[in-house]
Amino acid sequence: MGKWLAAATVMMGLVPSPSLATPQDSARFFAGCVGRLSAQMEFQWLMSDPASDETEAWRDEMLSLLEAVRPDAEPRDILSWRINAKAAHAALLTRAHFNDDAEDAAWALAEAQRAGAACTGLLLG
Repeated sequence: MGKWLAAATVMMGLVPSPSLATPQDSARFFAGCVGRLSAQMEFQWLMSDPASDETEAWRDEMLSLLEAVRPDAEPRDILSWRINAKAAHAALLTRAHFNDDAEDAAWALAEAQRAGAACTGLLLG
């Protein structure tokens, strides 16, 4: 139940967040998070990273939040947002881990971590 508190606080406007200004924005944000966390989880499976279980739990929480705001968004839009975010995040992870340019790899890893933290930061552990 505590995991819902942070997201509910943001959605009720108690914490200002321009990315969640409307129900449509909330659906876009949560769909993007589901996509990013799905990419993260699959990459962790590929790398045999035991953190995939925690990432899967976060993704499931985001799916629940997305379902809560889903009636305010078109299903095609939701699917598109999820797929685009997943593809972009997978590209960052690939760039970060399979890159000969160390500086570019570090940038990609930092961006992937920042994007993931924007999602998981809403969930209380």
